[in-house]
Amino acid sequence: MTSDLGAMIRSTLWDLGLPTVTYYGLHLAGVGDTAALMAGTGAAGVRLAFVALRSRRLSPFSLLMGAVFGVGLLFTVLTGDPRMMLVKHSAMSAAVGLAFLITAYRGRPLTLAAQQSVQPGRAAELAAAYAANPLVRRGHRVASQVWGVGLLAEALVRVVLVYALPVPVMVGLSTVLTVVTVGALFAWNARYVAARTREAHALVA
Repeated sequence: MTSDLGAMIRSTLWDLGLPTVTYYGLHLAGVGDTAALMAGTGAAGVRLAFVALRSRRLSPFSLLMGAVFGVGLLFTVLTGDPRMMLVKHSAMSAAVGLAFLITAYRGRPLTLAAQQSVQPGRAAELAAAYAANPLVRRGHRVASQVWGVGLLAEALVRVVLVYALPVPVMVGLSTVLTVVTVGALFAWNARYVAARTREAHALVA
């Protein structure tokens, strides 16, 4: 579990860091905001394709990220506004947040799929626990609701900041906002799971 979680964290850092480093590197070299942001998004897209080819599969989340990158590039080309490249991050957060909220009420919560992807060796066991235990189902639904609301709030805050701050400031701040939001949600999730586990043990005892 630890190695799987570490791999997920490293992948997330690459996804966030590569476009940011590419932008600032080109910006320092004198490249304009629009071109630097497009290059950063292009670098992220190339990495996405490389990971998909290496693993020989394209997950729904990867498809979503690819679509968001493509829409961001399209709107930037059409409008010439570099801020559209930053707004695409909010579009992705909002899309994932809505997916969490929708699955919290219909079908299997997205948190279950996320847990299974982190622990693929226990995927069947986790699915069985979800099907058999009402406490597990309730926990996933509550967690999906919290993640959904948190990501939607992050998306809204970013859109406001994108049009209130200079682009060079917002590129780094956007990454920080994502790291802080996801970190806070992971911390909440860990505390919530620990509390539910103690509750389940108390019922058994």
